[in-house]
Amino acid sequence: MAKFDVGETVRVREAHPMGHLRTPRYIMGKAGVVEQCCGEFGNPEDLAFGRNGTPRQALYRVRFAQSDVWQNYDDGAADTVDVELYEHWLEPMAAQHGDAQ
Repeated sequence: MAKFDVGETVRVREAHPMGHLRTPRYIMGKAGVVEQCCGEFGNPEDLAFGRNGTPRQALYRVRFAQSDVWQNYDDGAADTVDVELYEHWLEPMAAQHGDAQ
């Protein structure tokens, strides 16, 4: 069952050290809006190491404003980038402030 709803603002968590990830570094720490829940799939980070990928993870398409992602981005103000991210990489915006979990 999906944790986040379409239209909800989420933040991509940061990981240090990086390890073997399926999340682009350029999007870590950025806030975006959930556009779609794409279903549940085996955790690709576990599958890459030959494990069974359980529990399955919801995969979301999250939309980010280009100007929030790229420093000094000055093309179209409405330009966006969509990234598909697994649920364990996302946190509610309130979590970054310690307001809610």
